[in-house]
Amino acid sequence: MKSFDIVTLTVNPAIDKSTHLKGLVPEQKIRCEAPRYDAGGGGINVSKAISRLGGSSLALFTAGGFTGKLLEELINKEGISSKTIEVEAWTRENFIAVDDNTNSQYRFGFPGGKISSEEAQKILNSISNLDTQFLVVSGSLNEGLSNDFYQEIAKNTKAKLIIDTSGEALKKVLKTGVFLIKPNVGELARLIGKERLELNEINDAAKQIIADGGAEIVVVSLGPQGAALVTKDVYEYVPAPNVVKKSTVGAGDSMVGGMVWALSQNKSLKEVIRWGVACGSAATMNEGTQLFKLEDAKRLFEWLQKK
Repeated sequence: MKSFDIVTLTVNPAIDKSTHLKGLVPEQKIRCEAPRYDAGGGGINVSKAISRLGGSSLALFTAGGFTGKLLEELINKEGISSKTIEVEAWTRENFIAVDDNTNSQYRFGFPGGKISSEEAQKILNSISNLDTQFLVVSGSLNEGLSNDFYQEIAKNTKAKLIIDTSGEALKKVLKTGVFLIKPNVGELARLIGKERLELNEINDAAKQIIADGGAEIVVVSLGPQGAALVTKDVYEYVPAPNVVKKSTVGAGDSMVGGMVWALSQNKSLKEVIRWGVACGSAATMNEGTQLFKLEDAKRLFEWLQKK
């Protein structure tokens, strides 16, 4: 198989189904537009973002049942190189609906099917001998996988590991140490045992994780305020550009995709965080689950370069 500088792993992927409606009324039939189907899940979205930037990656993901076959078809249509890890449980679906009367977006996420111990071992085997520079592990864990599953991955890969998850799974993997994490400010606070953090406390909080060996790079998502990238020697804050937001689905994954693509292109950390913010912001400009358009990301990156 062709070697890739970037491999993404999605253990709990989804079919993202999105539609429009005109008014939510309890106990009445809601007429919806024809749905749009997209391959979803953290790592898959990261691979899609990398592809839109002209890069390439190998997308590893679990898939099962009829929905798993549909997921494979959708990924193939994106032109992304992929490898399926077959499981018994059907691939889950997510549902996103926009009420055109109020322009409100409703996001319904469903849990993934149970992964057996044998299937968990298949996932670990799929990454144990990977010859890649960056391994991106993104998204939630299925039922049947313990909170230390991503930590096991960290122990079994020689690649620079980029983790985008939350809660106990993130806390556990930091005990082994990874290359890069992308918590939001609330998650960062919880990682260091605080209820909340002010903007001027982010640098010290991230450096605490780095000093403890949890990560080499901490990128803190600040929502509408932008993002900050922190290493033991660097602090880069980037404000979010002012754009008309239509959907936040996939914005975080687009940010990760922009950053790992920039890292694979040997760009400076200043450019890495700007590409991340540009791609994440550009993704919010599109409806449903479409991620970003390349021209939007490029334009926003050029604007951020002047900041």
